[in-house]
Amino acid sequence: MLAVLRRQADAPDDLKQRALRLAGDILELGGAAPEGQGLRLATEVLSDGRAWAKFTDICEAQGGLRDVPLAPHRRVVEAPSAGRITAVDNRVLARAAKLAGAPNAPAAGVDVHARLGDVVQRGQPLFTLHAQAPGELAYAQQFVDARPPIFQIAEAS
Repeated sequence: MLAVLRRQADAPDDLKQRALRLAGDILELGGAAPEGQGLRLATEVLSDGRAWAKFTDICEAQGGLRDVPLAPHRRVVEAPSAGRITAVDNRVLARAAKLAGAPNAPAAGVDVHARLGDVVQRGQPLFTLHAQAPGELAYAQQFVDARPPIFQIAEAS
């Protein structure tokens, strides 16, 4: 999300579009934009830097924008085969993040490297589990290993 707010070229476009649609709806529902104009206003606020400025103001009011901490224990989960990602079980992914210590440990969680529709190669990283303690990482990994694959991969056509 920070990449979107900072208007970085590598920001995920699907995330940007989803955020703009939601922001547009909120602007309309809150009366800050006339009906049908929320998306336009949200796009303008993001494009001219006002969204980033407001975000940094909010961060400063809460003690300042800090770098995201890095967990000392990580495990990369790779694609078992080549193909197109046809489904992602977000509930299982979220549960794995929680077992790794999120949200209680700020550095714990999941970093997703591939998205629905992506074509991946065998061995390509799909996601990384992050944990503060080796036991939490092992617990999350056991949970992931005991279930059907979180990322469904079909042969690419």
